[in-house]
Amino acid sequence: QVQLVESGGGLVQAGGSLRLSCAGSGRTFSAYAMGWFRQAPGMVREFVATISWRGGSTDYADSVKGRFTISRDHAKNTVYLQMNSLTPEDTAVYYCAGTSSTGRTRKISDYKYWGQGTQVTVSS
Repeated sequence: QVQLVESGGGLVQAGGSLRLSCAGSGRTFSAYAMGWFRQAPGMVREFVATISWRGGSTDYADSVKGRFTISRDHAKNTVYLQMNSLTPEDTAVYYCAGTSSTGRTRKISDYKYWGQGTQVTVSS
């Protein structure tokens, strides 16, 4: 069993930055690929970024490519999402999620474990 807890959300002005953290517990956390998703009001949950279990392979949604960076620290059992050049369109609840496999994936159905979400609001 894996438990995930996100933190780092908040209110920021357009053009600003935030770093989200996702602390994982459970002995197999570091063995799984991880991802970040987001959900804006009235919208479906969408893929943002994913990272392989080793951390050497990443993938991003086109809408965040070049602005967001996903990373992980196995020693701290934590996955990060560094978000730069934020726009109001990035406003959403951001969810950390874990798979039960090693390879990165965009498919929401591949994710077995979910955090509670953290709100990110970008003002114009």
